[in-house]
Amino acid sequence: MAKLELHKCILGNVFTNCYFLKNKETGEVLIVDPAACADKIFRKISEIGGKPAGILLTHGHFDHILAVEEVRNQYKIPVYASRAEQQMLKEPSMNMSGHYGAGCSIKPDELLDDLQVFEAAGFSIQMLLTPGHTPGSCCYYLKEEGVLFSGDTLFYGSVGRTDFPGGSTAQIVRSLHKLVDSLPEETEVYPGHDASTTIGYEKRYNPFV
Repeated sequence: MAKLELHKCILGNVFTNCYFLKNKETGEVLIVDPAACADKIFRKISEIGGKPAGILLTHGHFDHILAVEEVRNQYKIPVYASRAEQQMLKEPSMNMSGHYGAGCSIKPDELLDDLQVFEAAGFSIQMLLTPGHTPGSCCYYLKEEGVLFSGDTLFYGSVGRTDFPGGSTAQIVRSLHKLVDSLPEETEVYPGHDASTTIGYEKRYNPFV
């Protein structure tokens, strides 16, 4: 993690990991999955002394997006997401946000395609499309920093649920193999829920591999 300073908040009623990727050289910060509780996100940004530069969304389920608009409007920063997840982000009936108060509809500013490399906050980031949990679920790989933000695709010793609309067990298994077969074993994996892991550990012990 040459220039990455990583912070985390656990937010919302299903304990979603919201990550803050601070560039130690510039102070810029990327926010991964602003799940809920915008005030907590604002406090965290202030606490770490960061300058928000963008929002990265791993997928469109309610528990990863409820604070997106407040955070985007507060800092006037772009939202990045998989092109294949547009419908999920747009429709409250699909992203299930309607079950938790006002429905949430998100229109990303930057739509990303599989394997696309882009620059944000001084980091070089690759978007890996990993469908299965949702049709457009994705992960964000920072090769130079040796980290992967896996959303609800890959968990410590497990994978994300596939019984929601648009989910597919066959697809998520293929997506898991896409990750463990191509990324270095020492890559640190930071999922959307629960504890972090490594590609090497999952390659050896994940029962879905």
